[in-house]
Amino acid sequence: MTYEELLLKKLGFLEKELLEQLLEQSTIKEFPAGIELVRTGQYVKVIPIVLSGLVKVLTQHEDKEYLLYYIKPNESCVMSLTAGIKRQQSLIEAITETESVLLLIPSDKIEHWIDQYPRLNKLFYQQYEDRYTDMIETVHHLLFDKLDKRIIHYLKEKSETLNQNPIKISHRQIAQDLGTAREVVSRVMKQLERDHLVKQLPDAIQLL
Repeated sequence: MTYEELLLKKLGFLEKELLEQLLEQSTIKEFPAGIELVRTGQYVKVIPIVLSGLVKVLTQHEDKEYLLYYIKPNESCVMSLTAGIKRQQSLIEAITETESVLLLIPSDKIEHWIDQYPRLNKLFYQQYEDRYTDMIETVHHLLFDKLDKRIIHYLKEKSETLNQNPIKISHRQIAQDLGTAREVVSRVMKQLERDHLVKQLPDAIQLL
């Protein structure tokens, strides 16, 4: 499938004229896993829409990072959208979780297109609603849940998002996404395994 066919398959509900402009003035690019798309403090020049794959969005505080939400196919990063439209520095970091194909829309075009095309406006409006819910849930877990419950929730969400179980992930990656130390994660994972909630494999974790 060509990139053009992928765009039409994933975003074919948008106005025909808009799709033509997206193909002419935007870029479709494939990224391997682990690539930083947006960094904290960067001025946002393009707004990504995920056509395939998965992108994670994190926030930083002092020397720690916290996972905010995932961007799935047909979704975008609304915090990058806000920064791009307002010509402000990004408050978040976005990294490809898996190999991903992204539509990169120039930030100087997006505001006009949102005003002109109702379906694009509706798409981003829905993204704001979804991301707001995601971040409220993240704050809830940070404030009220102990680390063992946060890890289980994190693993369940990742398993559902990636459609994987076991999940190929390290204790270090869990610690980075949850803003804690690897040693602490390793200690909690041993307890979760004793409680028969997970099974630790050489390079993966299985939810039981």
